[in-house]
Amino acid sequence: MNPLRIGLIGAGKHGSRYAKHIVEDLPQALLVSLCRRDQEAGQRLAATYGCAYYADYRHMLARERLDAVAVVVPPARHGEIVAAACRAGVHLLIEKPFAVSVREARRLRHLITASGVRCMVAHTLRFNSVVQALKAHIAAIGPLHSLYLSQRFEPSPLVWLDRITESGGGIILHTGVHSFDLLRYLSEREVDTVWCQSSRLFTTETEDHFVMMCRLRPPPLWGAVMGSRATQSRSGLIELAGEQGQLLGDHTHGYAYLIRGLERVPLPVAAPVPTVRETLRAFIEGLQQHTPFPISVEDGIRAIAIAEACARSATSGQPAAVEEVL
Repeated sequence: MNPLRIGLIGAGKHGSRYAKHIVEDLPQALLVSLCRRDQEAGQRLAATYGCAYYADYRHMLARERLDAVAVVVPPARHGEIVAAACRAGVHLLIEKPFAVSVREARRLRHLITASGVRCMVAHTLRFNSVVQALKAHIAAIGPLHSLYLSQRFEPSPLVWLDRITESGGGIILHTGVHSFDLLRYLSEREVDTVWCQSSRLFTTETEDHFVMMCRLRPPPLWGAVMGSRATQSRSGLIELAGEQGQLLGDHTHGYAYLIRGLERVPLPVAAPVPTVRETLRAFIEGLQQHTPFPISVEDGIRAIAIAEACARSATSGQPAAVEEVL
């Protein structure tokens, strides 16, 4: 089987991870070209990995014979890139969040469906070893009663994240979607109502701290999510409470436990894996083997719908319904 010919659109701090894994870890793929707005840095990276450099992704799509592109740019730019890739008939791996709004996400879904290209959304945290360990042991705690997730980071050095026209939103959209996707993935239920508050501790245009409660169904289940880019620490707590006990883990620090009464039993957690590498692997295998992607466009839209409801609730101070994704 010939290697999948991939172009990379967006090769900054996060996008360069995609380049590294394609070249060093995935022999079933070939990095043909990359695009980065910083010409000097882009040319340097392209020389390192032996691929072509383009300052404009449109030129790359027009001149290169590509099977797929990985899109790792601010989500406000996804629309123009998706449209161009669909016209070129090139499959898409798109970093989360899939879009900046449900309305825009629906528009992109229509373009993708009409073009016949395939698309996977890179909710990379699903491939984390702790997340996988907790998912595998949910049956041990019986019917779920509630979920709690908390993800915390240092203030971001990326200036564009606090520019609303470039970012499309703050931590609710950019980091919250990780947790919103995990709510659905771990519970296998849909969020229908949220209550959310947010604040700006170090930012000026976008929020960098939020807390939300939500109801999932059917049947009814309660969840809570906290997110912050305002602390000099990192954590990724997950707590699942059920009729027969609790599962407790941290996907940043690499531990997971089953708790019953006062007994805490370590769960087997596989060695940490680069989640970007595993996301790429799943995308490539789905294309080469003609099998469904593990993360769909619908998954990407549903995470955005939860984020959008949180933003409405934080603005109004009232509960907000999560928009149906049809």
